[in-house]
Amino acid sequence: MIAIILFLVTLFLAYSNGANDNFKGVATLFGSKTTNYKIALIWTTVTTFAGSLFSIVIANKLVIAFSGKGLVPIEIIQVPDYLLAVGFGAALTVFIATLLGFPISTTHALIGSLVGSGYMAVGSELNFAALSKSFLAPLLISPIIALTVASLLYIVFRFVREKMGITKEYCLCVGKTNEVVAVATSMESLTLMQTAQNDLTIEKESVCIEKYEGSFLGFKTEKILDIFHFLSAGVVSFARGLNDTPKIMGILIVVQLLDVQISMLSIAVAMALGGILSAKKVAHVMSNDITYLNHGQGFTANLVTGVLVLFASKFGMPVSTTHVSVSALFGIGMVNKKANYDVIGKILLSWLITLPLGAVLAGGTYYIMQMM
Repeated sequence: MIAIILFLVTLFLAYSNGANDNFKGVATLFGSKTTNYKIALIWTTVTTFAGSLFSIVIANKLVIAFSGKGLVPIEIIQVPDYLLAVGFGAALTVFIATLLGFPISTTHALIGSLVGSGYMAVGSELNFAALSKSFLAPLLISPIIALTVASLLYIVFRFVREKMGITKEYCLCVGKTNEVVAVATSMESLTLMQTAQNDLTIEKESVCIEKYEGSFLGFKTEKILDIFHFLSAGVVSFARGLNDTPKIMGILIVVQLLDVQISMLSIAVAMALGGILSAKKVAHVMSNDITYLNHGQGFTANLVTGVLVLFASKFGMPVSTTHVSVSALFGIGMVNKKANYDVIGKILLSWLITLPLGAVLAGGTYYIMQMM
């Protein structure tokens, strides 16, 4: 019975992860108006699902790491109560953040839960040295790397664009507006009539689409950029599925309730459903609130995020896709002077709260289960 409950809790964690994380890979597509919300959601669902399935092949190190091995004695890892507390603490932390619209790190929530549940289980035997070396260091360093690389790469790309003579093109809103006017039909009566007239307005930057004018090797620059932007968004989503699925799978690996492939598939499906049904609040924050983006800036942020997360997955480093993607967007915003520092401040605060909240929820769950 406990194994079935653990499996359901793991699916709840996967659902919460998908709701909070799935759209992050395509946020720049939606934010830069390269495509609409529906197409962006379909693209991230497909590519994240593919990454989840492929993770079984190359991400075994992360599965082992997030089972708690190295943090607590091996006999504790084999206790379902410990893993159940870890899964529930992390899932509830991510789910609360999703409801509030904060893009947080499932990785942070899991680490906090591993620590909270582990401390309640073994006390001072918890291996804090392993925690610092294997978990915290990559999580602290990766946002700094992402911010720095994204900022520098955008400056380089902008310089190359200007040298190639590719210019920006802004929009004016031109169309017709309808007005109701009174027209005299006789000396004693008026008739209301609707007339249409041409209208020219300069809209706010947030509703305009910034495009690039020019060509490269006979192809329109804007079309080439859009293709690479879509591909980079797919890479980020694939990398996120590749990196996050093994972390969640680590909770189930000891119980072995189902075949590994079936368990991985179940997690992948739950993540996809979370993204489809519950991603809108976080999607809006990631796409529109961190910084204004055009197509080139979105492509640059995605390129940096995808490469860093893929690299981390290959070498078993538990970086947060959230931290990397938000930091890359912030780096771009700092360079183009359009970063929303108020939103960034709130996101950073939610990051600081994530780990201790996960620890408290998981530790409390473990304590209650032991009392029962």
